[in-house]
Amino acid sequence: MKIFRMCIVFAVLLSLLAGCAGMSSRQQRVLSGGAIGAGAGAALGAITGHSIAGGAAIGAAAGAVGGLIVDESKKKRHR
Repeated sequence: MKIFRMCIVFAVLLSLLAGCAGMSSRQQRVLSGGAIGAGAGAALGAITGHSIAGGAAIGAAAGAVGGLIVDESKKKRHR
């Protein structure tokens, strides 16, 4: 049963990585910023005793905006 569960987790992770293959660099940065922000927000919400979902939502929004800002600054630097 444990091996089956590991195979399922591996298949899900592999499919998620394959789904990001056709994305532009901007889309990848915004998505990764949102994912990192959601994780950090959920952790902070859990640590402080507030809503985990609320922290994840706020963190995802802030991370996505941060990823967009990073993308814009990298584009300006390459001009």
